[in-house]
Amino acid sequence: MVGSGKQDDAPRPVAERDNTAAAPVKARQIKIPSAITVKQLAELLQVSPVDTIKRLMRRGVMANVNQVLEFSVAATVATDYGCEVRKEPLATRKAGRVAEVRRKRQLQTVDETGGLKPRAPVVTIMGHVNHGKTRLLDTIRQTNVMDKEAGGITQHIGAYQVEVNGQRITFLDTPGHEAFTAMRARGAQVTDITILVVAADDGVMPQTLEAIDHARAAGVPIVVAINKIDRPEANPDLVKQQLADAGLLIEEWGGDTVCVQISAREKLGIDELLSNLMVVAEMEELKADPSRSAEGVVIEAEMDKFRGPLGTVLVHSGTLRLGDTVVVGDTWGRVKAMFNDAGKRVKRAGPSTPVEVLGLNGVPQVGDVLTVTADERQAQSLIEKNRAEREREGTAPRAVNLSNVYEQLSAGRVKELNIVMKADVQGSIEPIRTSLEQIAEEVKVRVIHSGTGNVTESDVMLAIASKAVIIGFNTGSETGARRLAELEGVSIRYYDVIYNLVDDIAKALKGMLEPTYIEVIEGHAEVRDIFSLGRREKVAGAYVTEGRMVRGASIRVLRNGQVVHESVVSSLRRFKDDAREVASGYECGVGVRGFTDFEVGDVLEVFRTDEAG
Repeated sequence: MVGSGKQDDAPRPVAERDNTAAAPVKARQIKIPSAITVKQLAELLQVSPVDTIKRLMRRGVMANVNQVLEFSVAATVATDYGCEVRKEPLATRKAGRVAEVRRKRQLQTVDETGGLKPRAPVVTIMGHVNHGKTRLLDTIRQTNVMDKEAGGITQHIGAYQVEVNGQRITFLDTPGHEAFTAMRARGAQVTDITILVVAADDGVMPQTLEAIDHARAAGVPIVVAINKIDRPEANPDLVKQQLADAGLLIEEWGGDTVCVQISAREKLGIDELLSNLMVVAEMEELKADPSRSAEGVVIEAEMDKFRGPLGTVLVHSGTLRLGDTVVVGDTWGRVKAMFNDAGKRVKRAGPSTPVEVLGLNGVPQVGDVLTVTADERQAQSLIEKNRAEREREGTAPRAVNLSNVYEQLSAGRVKELNIVMKADVQGSIEPIRTSLEQIAEEVKVRVIHSGTGNVTESDVMLAIASKAVIIGFNTGSETGARRLAELEGVSIRYYDVIYNLVDDIAKALKGMLEPTYIEVIEGHAEVRDIFSLGRREKVAGAYVTEGRMVRGASIRVLRNGQVVHESVVSSLRRFKDDAREVASGYECGVGVRGFTDFEVGDVLEVFRTDEAG
């Protein structure tokens, strides 16, 4: 308690602790903004967050690591640690952030022509379901339709541009972090800025937290749009506090995240939101050279029954022109026509411009890169080169796992170990995160996303895009997630003891992790009849309910959920013919080596054992 006269155990300046010092040590000077989280304050003071929380508790302030503190409270704590405190103006923080962004982010280097020019930012909208993402997109589109296009947008091509004070913004019409991360997983990093939509009457929800983590993993700035402020139950201040608890501190509270309050339904704050997007884009210094040959990314593709293969391309750099010969993945063609987001024919498309391209010889894949070539011969040569590179990639490790992380770290393919973590309860996440992030000094372990519940396909997509390992603590995985992880080589590890989890990660970083093995279920079949092939041999007449039955595979016989025998499939038949495997939905005869005591209703479970990643 303050003023109690009791001596507490806070660290004191060196001059106070050592009375024999010849000269007093000057107090360290720090600057604190008008609002700061406990975690940020601890980093500023160079002490642990736990010690900072204890210090606050002694002063009657109960806070967690993400709690936002006012300047007066933070300054008192800093003074206790022997620091000399000054208040940092918000303008100074903004200026420093602009300089930092300019140093860290240069999307394209200046070439010999020196032709870099500012380009329009590419924006993706994300957030929780029913928080107003689609309505915001529609409102922005409708309020920015030019007079000559008063009839509305005539053609939807997955992206469109709006104009703000003579400057353009490109919006990707693919809301949702799943689509956003799916593009990244295919190697297409097309988004410059993310708008996070949060409903003022609903607050931060699970999908909101997922969207934050997906945007952070991509390294793109986030602009928060607090929507539905027109509703009577709206509470924007609560939303701001929830965002701060999630580690997203808005500028109003001394952070560096732009936040705008809007109502997409009533069209309130839309102009302010667009203006702030342009400010963030200016800070990002987005530039490209329009004089170069075009490069772009496919964001939509289809086979039109009248016009043939179509690909919607977002031009990243250079200018795409009519008549250009282009290669897009395994397809190529000559640009016969281009249509903009209003459905009008255009002759050229510059950086950050979305256009629908007609003239390809096949339907490209979403995420494929478009490259302009000199002629057909060069196009064919580039296609062969792309195929050869994909074949080489197919033999190389596609993802990071605990078995190869040391090798990939040593080779410089990855600089840190990213982890996607799912747990049974929220209370398990923070101690695991803290333990993991304190494992090694040479290699940083970073938890890029955490949550409760089973591992989902969205988690696997994030792991693919971010080269991450998935950890499940007292939880499992959805069927689709397991299949996708197996297909893409993503490692999913399951634990029920924190010590074992942390120990395995530490060993993996040192290349000392012993291989472990996991069981993969191949299929299930239900015994519906029993056939005698002789005095001592019997086979089960079974119906495959899931997966497949495989001759020679490991099998166990389950009765009332209990294992009664484990062996291998000695014989497998479809009618009178031998079969190598029988798929789900078919009947078959199954023989199990060393077992004849089948009963109707038994379950046959075929499995294999693989080395865990």
